Amino acid sequence: AFPLSPFPFRLSPFAFPLSPFPFRLSPFPFPLSPFPFPPLPSPMTQARSGQSFSLQLTPMQVPEAVPSSEVAIAWGSRQEEGRSHLSLLLSPGEPSELVVQVKNLGRNSLQISLQVEGDFPMTWCQVGTEGSEILPGQQMDGVLYFQIAHDYFEQQDVLHQGADHSALQLNYQGRLAVYSLEPNTGRRQVEFATFQVHIRPHSLYLDFVPAIYQEIDFVGRFLKIFEQAFEPTVHTLNNLWAFIDPITAPESLLPFLAHWVGWTPQPYLDLNRQRYLIRHAIQIYRWRGTRRGLRFYLHLATGLPLDDHLSQEEDKHIAILESFHRGFVFGEARLGQDTTLGGGLFYHFSVHLKTLDTHPISETLVRSVIDQEKPAFCTYDLTIHTVSVEAPVMALEDEEVNV
Repeated sequence: AFPLSPFPFRLSPFAFPLSPFPFRLSPFPFPLSPFPFPPLPSPMTQARSGQSFSLQLTPMQVPEAVPSSEVAIAWGSRQEEGRSHLSLLLSPGEPSELVVQVKNLGRNSLQISLQVEGDFPMTWCQVGTEGSEILPGQQMDGVLYFQIAHDYFEQQDVLHQGADHSALQLNYQGRLAVYSLEPNTGRRQVEFATFQVHIRPHSLYLDFVPAIYQEIDFVGRFLKIFEQAFEPTVHTLNNLWAFIDPITAPESLLPFLAHWVGWTPQPYLDLNRQRYLIRHAIQIYRWRGTRRGLRFYLHLATGLPLDDHLSQEEDKHIAILESFHRGFVFGEARLGQDTTLGGGLFYHFSVHLKTLDTHPISETLVRSVIDQEKPAFCTYDLTIHTVSVEAPVMALEDEEVNV
């Protein structure tokens, strides 16, 4: 019996004209203007008639999702009624910024001061500005710096906050007050802007869920539980190379790496030297019993340079001089040419080390290295030259240790 009925009293499906609009075809009963009423000012920009300056806040870190219901603080000022709250994301250990822009709308210079208050500790926030005076028509930029400790959720006062089964406070309210003074007229004004601070742990797992779940505040905090349990293991696997490199491996893992390459730890060496010795243990094994291997071992153990660019062996910090004669052999030795009476040792070499007095070298360490690397049938003598830093090297009498 009504127009929408498909079969009112007869078989015709249309009891009335086919037009879906009983009055006229326009789907808009009013004019097509998108603003049927005068447009409202943006909630981020705060300026009213008679104000000498405008205030704008811009959060640089915005939370992916905020709780659906928020309770605003009754600051006792009608100036804030009906204004939207800005949301700032604050993660432990990561700085967050709230940019403040104040523009002088009048014809006189303004003296500006900023003051922040809220239900969060004031130690979380620091105010930074470019100055305190704004010329007519100019703008001053400021920043509210927020930061909390990286172990915020592990601190005892935070843990005790929820010990009585009460909800842990993660959302805070804040208010920025901007005071202005016109030095010429003495006129004073104040403008307020409210904002919210949401403490949320940074979660990497939100990137792996659909976008519809990223908009739910509880999902990010719930995934953070699994992230804290699994992410240390994932981080270890991603940086496994650093655990098997003696230079970057933890100290507790060095004995295992030394055993891995068959290296005996040297207790008289510092930790940094032992790391390099373990890393180059295979190269030391490869050149054992040679002058190159002995010089390289002494270089790692003492820190003296190799001086491979020097052609003369005597000029190097680690000089190894060899004697290539067989000694006194009947039928082959020629007195005065390759043989001397009462002197000379066959299979003998000399080691000369040059170091500064600021970099002392242990003779016990050097001898243990030489005894370990030289062939068993060889003999040697050791000389350590200690050069003073204050005096020139050529004009200094070296202090020698000869054995």
